[in-house]
Amino acid sequence: MLEYQAIFATIIALTMLLLLILKYRMNAFIALLTCSIFAALLAGMPSEVAFKTIQSGFGGTLGFIAPVIGLGAIFGAIMEQSGAIGVLARRIEKSASTSKQTYAAGVMGLIASIPVFFDVALIILLPFIKNLASKAGKPAMFFGLPLCAGLAVGHAFIPPTPGPIAIADLMGANLGHVIAIGAITGFICIIIAGPLLVIFLDNKNRLPGITEPHQLMTESNPSPPTSFGTALSIMLFPIVLIMVGTIGKMFLPDGNAKYIISVAGHPFTALILACALSWFYLRPTNKTKQNRLKEALTKAMEPTALVILVTGAGGAFKQVLVDTGAGAQVAQFFMLWGLAPVILAFSLALILRLAQGSATVAMITAAGLMAPIAKGIDPSQWQLAVLCTAIAAGATGFSHVNDSGFWLVSRLFNLTEKETLKSWTLSTGLISLTGLLVSLALYALFG
Repeated sequence: MLEYQAIFATIIALTMLLLLILKYRMNAFIALLTCSIFAALLAGMPSEVAFKTIQSGFGGTLGFIAPVIGLGAIFGAIMEQSGAIGVLARRIEKSASTSKQTYAAGVMGLIASIPVFFDVALIILLPFIKNLASKAGKPAMFFGLPLCAGLAVGHAFIPPTPGPIAIADLMGANLGHVIAIGAITGFICIIIAGPLLVIFLDNKNRLPGITEPHQLMTESNPSPPTSFGTALSIMLFPIVLIMVGTIGKMFLPDGNAKYIISVAGHPFTALILACALSWFYLRPTNKTKQNRLKEALTKAMEPTALVILVTGAGGAFKQVLVDTGAGAQVAQFFMLWGLAPVILAFSLALILRLAQGSATVAMITAAGLMAPIAKGIDPSQWQLAVLCTAIAAGATGFSHVNDSGFWLVSRLFNLTEKETLKSWTLSTGLISLTGLLVSLALYALFG
């Protein structure tokens, strides 16, 4: 094998990956898996070893990811169908002032993204956002942009959503650390890219959309199924449990208490308990609603299939980089040139995001590339969590016409492409750059 054969194979495979996705519109799962096999063979691996590497990388990743994504989908379906998300949204309307409602909309987006995907949460909450806007005499984007910023941050920065879960697993980072760093960074990003941005655009008369006359909103479910406190507690329950488990393992002495907290704080256990808790408190009582929930649980699994497969293929690609030695060689190269790991992690994710559109694909691919590099520089667990957040920040940045989220925001808020670029793309760009700056500061702090 030539000295740099593995690196050349990786570069060619990445170029091939972008061509297959961008030019030929190939399914991301097929493209990733194809390029993983191609990279392994081109790097000089015997065919039997190459396929074993693919198999171990794919299976090793999904052994953790698949149960988490599946449990998360079930949890989200129960929260959605029970009306608990609607209960949380209605609370926004009771905020004291219009400016505070923009912050509440951002937090609502962050919370709602925990159990459900970006597009589902946006569609569910859109009527409430439009109603808020009509009451305040503002365009829908006045509250919609903070909501979308919260959804985007929750989708990319904070487990147990699939993207950051996959990043943490591929990078070998502790989930509790990733939640803590992601939450700190995410809240700062939401404030800047949500409320502060819309207030600035509104003052400059640059906020897109029209102000619709206020119409009294009819309640499809006039009797809320649960209280705000219960809905919020159930929504945050798995995150808090995972955090407690992480803290307990760090600070508690060996013994029964540490064992119990470690078991309860594992993501599998936390999400199983969250599903059980939501079912116990929010389960439907009549036959019609039970049938609806059954259908919702089935449908909830449909979008998870592609996420699981793409994540597994990303794991296979990472394993190829590790086993061929390409990752170690790239790590040595960047250490030689002194490029900051945070900037590298961010740049890889941002380039992939801009090139092919999908934040999830960008996160998984960038994490696969960064994992062996991170191993070479041997960061602390906190620094590793910061690198995960830097990847999330890059993968969120500058949503444009090759991203399905761009068109979803455009159509739901009745914006032109130009208006969407000046609002949604600007917001995701601010999320990305703010995430980079915070990540740089935190990485230095934990150094």
